Amino acid sequence: MVAGRIVAGLILHVSVFAAACSGSQHVKPSRSQSIPLDLSSIYNNKAFGTYPGEAAFDTIGQSYPEPNLPTPEYTSEDTGLIYSFPGYTGPGNSDNVICNGQAIPVAAGTYFSASFLMSNDKEFATVSGNITFTYTDNSTSVYELRSEDWYSFLTINRGQLIFPNRFTATGVDYNTSHIFERTAPLDPGKELRAITLPGESSADDGRLHVFAISLRSSDTVVDVQSVRPTQKWLSSGAQVVEITVNNAGTECVAGDGLTLSLSSDRLQTIEQGHLKRLCPGDQKIVIVGVEPSCNEPINGSVVIDDGSTQSSVNFQDVQFGLVEWTTDLDSLVKHESPEWFDGAKYGIFIHWGPYAVTGWGNSSPYESYAEWFWWYSTHHPQADRSDFYNYRLRTYGEDWAYDDTFPDFTASNYDPKEWVDLIADSGATYFVITSKHHDGFALFDTGETSNRSALHYGPQRDLLGELFDAAATYQPSLKRGTYFSLPEWFNPDFGPYGFDQNNATTNPGTTSWPGVQAKNPYTGVDEPYTGHVPVSDFLADVMLPQMETLAYTYGTDIMWCDTGAANMTAEFAAKWWNSAKTQDRQVAINSRCGVAEAADFDTPEYMRFSSAQKRKWESNQGMDPYSYGYNRATPDEAYMNATTIIYTLVDIVSKNGNLLLDIGPRADGSIVQAEIDNLREAGQWIKSHGEAIFNTTYWFVQSEISGGPDLRFTQTDEAFYVLFLERPVPQNGVVDIAAPVPVLEGDEVSLLGVEGGENLAWKVTGQGNAKVLRIETADALLNKEEFSWVFKIKYLA
Repeated sequence: MVAGRIVAGLILHVSVFAAACSGSQHVKPSRSQSIPLDLSSIYNNKAFGTYPGEAAFDTIGQSYPEPNLPTPEYTSEDTGLIYSFPGYTGPGNSDNVICNGQAIPVAAGTYFSASFLMSNDKEFATVSGNITFTYTDNSTSVYELRSEDWYSFLTINRGQLIFPNRFTATGVDYNTSHIFERTAPLDPGKELRAITLPGESSADDGRLHVFAISLRSSDTVVDVQSVRPTQKWLSSGAQVVEITVNNAGTECVAGDGLTLSLSSDRLQTIEQGHLKRLCPGDQKIVIVGVEPSCNEPINGSVVIDDGSTQSSVNFQDVQFGLVEWTTDLDSLVKHESPEWFDGAKYGIFIHWGPYAVTGWGNSSPYESYAEWFWWYSTHHPQADRSDFYNYRLRTYGEDWAYDDTFPDFTASNYDPKEWVDLIADSGATYFVITSKHHDGFALFDTGETSNRSALHYGPQRDLLGELFDAAATYQPSLKRGTYFSLPEWFNPDFGPYGFDQNNATTNPGTTSWPGVQAKNPYTGVDEPYTGHVPVSDFLADVMLPQMETLAYTYGTDIMWCDTGAANMTAEFAAKWWNSAKTQDRQVAINSRCGVAEAADFDTPEYMRFSSAQKRKWESNQGMDPYSYGYNRATPDEAYMNATTIIYTLVDIVSKNGNLLLDIGPRADGSIVQAEIDNLREAGQWIKSHGEAIFNTTYWFVQSEISGGPDLRFTQTDEAFYVLFLERPVPQNGVVDIAAPVPVLEGDEVSLLGVEGGENLAWKVTGQGNAKVLRIETADALLNKEEFSWVFKIKYLA
């Protein structure tokens, strides 16, 4: 064998076939490769019921509905793994495990990975705990098992399994509920003998629940885990097929690497995939472009070529081809974030509207969203922790109404070219602007649906159109997105669909979208809803037409909804996606449009994770400590500085996320100078180190070094990057990286973006997970850098 290359004549024998899920286009491994574990002996909780109160997944008598699955097994649409998943087990019978440090014995063997179906039982909480894997040599490895909340009215995070509702103790809540999938890498070459679940956590903090565990075995060096046709396409028009490849051997794939293609008499490979480096225990997704000749399920093979030898992996009954979108959930769920969005990594969020006139949300630690000024000031005291009520009274008097802001929303200093130039200078590759927030005031031409817009009041300009035109003219590489609030707080036509986020009786401070005119909090009179055009049905006559205007008239690339609620998203999405495809445009919808199946990416707020997420996510947050709209109470020094921006961006990107960073312009269209300066300062570093950020992927093996220096990892097919988020501290002129990074003799290591940092001397000590990359780096060289120190490993071996 040539070191790091596939053996000539190696035969790969893998049987894969289409997953059982309706409408799925995924391939699962053979039973011998997917090892479901039987957890029934340690079940201690009942999650699934057939009526309210039958089961108590959480501590207040809530539960999932019965899963509609044809067998007591479930095949993951993402990983292709088979799980033992009985679902509803009858009255009084448990069906899942609340983690409490249980030790699960495993038939000793070499496994590539361990995957979990799991969730937590606390709303608005992320719960995590460490799983410990014990090997036959008594060594251990640890993986953080982390879960978002199991239900959410926004569907901020979409699960592997999506349920249309949940049972409360006494009724049904029609917000979706979810079960998530997580995959842990295992130490290559070691035999696993036991899995220990995380220890007990309190009900107040949320408890981790495990429904199923499946191990992935492999008896080949290069293991094709799954073949997944997507609904994305390459510039050639070829359909994107994702091939998940594992290295379950003892040596790296290196040199010229591997070329992958698909072979079938009813399928043509238009663009081959390439895999230059894959070391033991690692997993990568390789993209191949294909063109099928029919719409029937196809049998064929994955052909792997190392330059001298070809091997193949057979697949059966896999459905290829780009579909016509319909409103069926089984159709919508196949859509996902485009490749351009996955590689974009960094966007600028803009919250701008009449709330910039009031421009106040108090200051930390009592700060609230400034753009919610109207709602908070009319929901005192139950939801008004920042005291908007008294600020409004002493600033504007008791007879003032929110719509009195309209004349002062002037945009007199608004220069859309300056805005898009700033976005480009920041290093961002896309932006999203509030086309309409919850106050119902639009920055675009809403036609006959409403006169409550910047075209009729305030600046009397098409602010959104001007910004999109400036981007197209001066910064055409920027993708353009539109935030769109589905409901309007106080639009009386939304009344039939009005709702409280939580039970207002037990949680009087809950946020709400009531759909009735606001009451003046001091006099009790109705506040005006200026520009309101009465309609028969808010969804059909306001919401859907406005979304379609943004899609077709303004050509948005991202429909960034907010609040979920009653909607016509299925109708909108199917039509928009079909239209975009005819224009060769690949567009995206976020996770807040009210239909979980139509969510292309997740949207947590002010949140980061400690491990990589397989599903694409985008964290959004303000440069302000806790506001999206302009807040005059925020001092300049409180805005995110360049150091924090870069730290946040690197951390998120290394875990498969994008950062959508918000600015809040003033009512005249000017932007806080501290935001401008900090964005541009960060942008200089981002642009000079962009190859380690944009169009990279996360590392399957690990995201951080536990207990070690604060660093992250990213990679492309040509190189691997180690990004220090604190200044490295050389010991005797050497910087140590204690991780099994995929570096081989002959590779080139450099300090990216630093003059004199080229071709540094290095060596590796240790083996496997005890491996340490030692790079000779002088202090003088490190002193030339700031914010983040990026070591690049260029694959030359």
